[in-house]
Amino acid sequence: MRREPRWLRVLRVAGLGGLGLFTALPLCVMAITAFTPLDDVRDGFTWWPSRVTGDAFVTMWSTVDLAGYFANSAVVAASSAVLSVLVAVPAAYAVSRYRFPGRDLFRAAVLSTQMLPGILFLLPLYLIYASIGQATGILLQGNLFGLIITYLTFSLPFSIWMLVGYFDTVPADLDEAALIDGAGVLGTLLRVVLPAAKPGIAAVLIYAFMTAWGEALFASVLTDAGSRTLAVGLREYSTESSVYWNEVMAASLAVSFPVVVGFLLLQRYLVRGLTAGALR
Repeated sequence: MRREPRWLRVLRVAGLGGLGLFTALPLCVMAITAFTPLDDVRDGFTWWPSRVTGDAFVTMWSTVDLAGYFANSAVVAASSAVLSVLVAVPAAYAVSRYRFPGRDLFRAAVLSTQMLPGILFLLPLYLIYASIGQATGILLQGNLFGLIITYLTFSLPFSIWMLVGYFDTVPADLDEAALIDGAGVLGTLLRVVLPAAKPGIAAVLIYAFMTAWGEALFASVLTDAGSRTLAVGLREYSTESSVYWNEVMAASLAVSFPVVVGFLLLQRYLVRGLTAGALR
């Protein structure tokens, strides 16, 4: 193999270093502000606080109902992620293994939904939920159930598309062998295909969870004071007279911690799941 030119190596290192600095700088600002007294950051950010304190990590729980917002976000994100997998697995398996009229059209339609910005669906979805509430009495606004359904509709198309690509990498001979042994279609899916598709399923779970955890647009419209999630609840650190900059930064770090830890623990599955279908 031809040796890489020195200038190209230097350019790559400089580019990656600049990208890393661009990513790390906001995190540094957040961390410094979180450990800075409020009086030091009330009028603007400072790199050198008068003293280092962790009081913001204590008071942030009482300033707003952060624990309640944390619980709401956990319920919504976990529920939408699990439901996304439960629905996407049989749908993707059917598309991957069976040939039926409209199969290619279905795959294209599923993927094309990701091309449209979410704000286009906000007003129609709100009107649909309002109509359902008037017709049936089932309220989908101002509660977690409506938000879970909303996030499920957003994560499901990509989940189906990604699992189809992963199921395509699992040899169909395994299915035939299981069917010959009398496993049945459902038994083949549960006992043969799913164990071989664990990385793809983990990737779908991570994607659906992270999508729901940080979403703010629909959560700001479809929730009320009792069902508010973290992405919306963090705004309450800003009042008419002041902004608790140290507490909002401390809360941002705290709520990001579970997602970062989960991503680090499952990143190998995410990489394998995302690249399996692409390398086919």
